[in-house]
Amino acid sequence: MKHMSWLNPPPFFEERDGALHVRSREKTDFWQGTYYGFHRDDGHFLHESRKGDFTAEVTFSGNYEALYDQAGLMIRAGEKHWMKCGIEYIDGARHFSAVVTNGNSDWSAFRIGHDFDAISVRATRNGDALFIQYRTDTMDEWRMARLAWFDPAFEEVLVGPVFCSPQRAGFKAVFHDFRLSDPLSRDIH
Repeated sequence: MKHMSWLNPPPFFEERDGALHVRSREKTDFWQGTYYGFHRDDGHFLHESRKGDFTAEVTFSGNYEALYDQAGLMIRAGEKHWMKCGIEYIDGARHFSAVVTNGNSDWSAFRIGHDFDAISVRATRNGDALFIQYRTDTMDEWRMARLAWFDPAFEEVLVGPVFCSPQRAGFKAVFHDFRLSDPLSRDIH
């Protein structure tokens, strides 16, 4: 991940034993308007540029303790056009969360009902769509989480690991790997 760049670098990041260890700054997030009324673009995002269609995957774990602690994957065309997905800590439990922002943010989340240490998320861009999947370290298969519209006018986007802690400082996460390749498939089922 050494060739990648930061948007809003965190106060601590270190590559160690083949993984990226990170810690968040106080009250960081990505969100645009909907329901809450605030606009935030100060979360931590490590990225590289990619044109056209692709598949991005990241495997990560986190020390989730405070409301909205989150880590995962982001695809970003700019402050008002992006997607983030991964684990978000809500109501004392880890939820798979996806936020898609096209001017304003929307949010979907569901609780993952089994225990796990690490999770992998995958997003495949095909034209105007993002196909979002997840797999925990205790699962054998990828599961669909969301199919979202993403403006095909943005030919080049930034892609990579993301993490935030809207309620505190010091959220710790470990990104075990990140892969970016040509699209794996158009198949949903």
